Amino acid sequence: MKKNDINYFQRKPLQTTVIGSYPLPGWLEFSAQNLDQFGPEDLAELQNDAVTTVVQDQLRAGLDMITDGEQSRLDFNLSFYGFLQGIKMESTTPRLFGPPAHDQRGKHQIVGQLSAPKGLGTLSDFKKLKQSVAHLDTPPILKASVPGPYTLSGRLLPNSDYIDRYAITEALIPIVQQEIVDLVNDGCQELTVDEPSMSCYAHREDPIRLVDIFNRTVAPVSGKVRLSIHLCFGNYKGRAVGLRQYKPMFPHFLKMDVNEIHLEMASREFSELDIISSIAKVKDVAVGIIDVKSYYIETVSDIADRVRRCLDYAPAEKLSFAPDCGLSQTARWAARQKLTNMVAGVDIVRRELGLS
Repeated sequence: MKKNDINYFQRKPLQTTVIGSYPLPGWLEFSAQNLDQFGPEDLAELQNDAVTTVVQDQLRAGLDMITDGEQSRLDFNLSFYGFLQGIKMESTTPRLFGPPAHDQRGKHQIVGQLSAPKGLGTLSDFKKLKQSVAHLDTPPILKASVPGPYTLSGRLLPNSDYIDRYAITEALIPIVQQEIVDLVNDGCQELTVDEPSMSCYAHREDPIRLVDIFNRTVAPVSGKVRLSIHLCFGNYKGRAVGLRQYKPMFPHFLKMDVNEIHLEMASREFSELDIISSIAKVKDVAVGIIDVKSYYIETVSDIADRVRRCLDYAPAEKLSFAPDCGLSQTARWAARQKLTNMVAGVDIVRRELGLS
């Protein structure tokens, strides 16, 4: 079997994974606030050490699939704007006071042609991740995450050349395409294209148009990597931003050219869980069974019960489990325990089904 055959990337039933981001260790947060006190080699060492640290957290939890925790990014998608040319970075946060909300994140002016001659940085991130597990006899599956062009367009202001969000998105498609091609060429076997903006705004946009954007973006790697899409409703400082309903997206989003669709379920008390039945008929489905917006630590028994509920709608070979969203907005102590309990709860059901 050829390595670029999509069947090569089949995964075991009831696989456990994460979305992408992981809490920054405290010392890395402090360093990020004092970058002017470090040289380039110091910063490289900080990032490498952070990746090693979060990989160890994930390995100790027993996850089947891990990421680099996005330790080289200050934000899951905001950090990518530093790689774009043709924009003027917002220098002042629009709103500093009051409860946290999405209007505390600024937007950037477009001042030239959009490009990313050095890429978006995920290739070097993936290389760090590979290096961090190179010593293991049986390394886990490694996953890379890249923001989709529609989501990436959300923090850029239209101008006379890029008249609306869709025009900006079209300009970003080839940039994201090149990034995912580079990742696949470097051996990435599991790739998530994060498009939370599509799920947040599908209720007011044309879902068919969104599907077309996504499919054109991933076309160069279709069939060469196991592709997934993460559909959530936002998690800036634990706050959602979109209408928290999947109904406006389906059945249209079933036409997305992916192997797996990930849904946020735990924070929504498993509302619309039955939707995984229709997804599982044509794709794998990853269910968010850990609420990253809550500091309630799901017990092992909680997790096992949630997995059993999912099995009422989809077969084990179609299911995998993860937190609702990335863990960057969750304290590290809570993230560690939530992941450990998630794996233990899934393992209980695996044993019940004779899958261990």
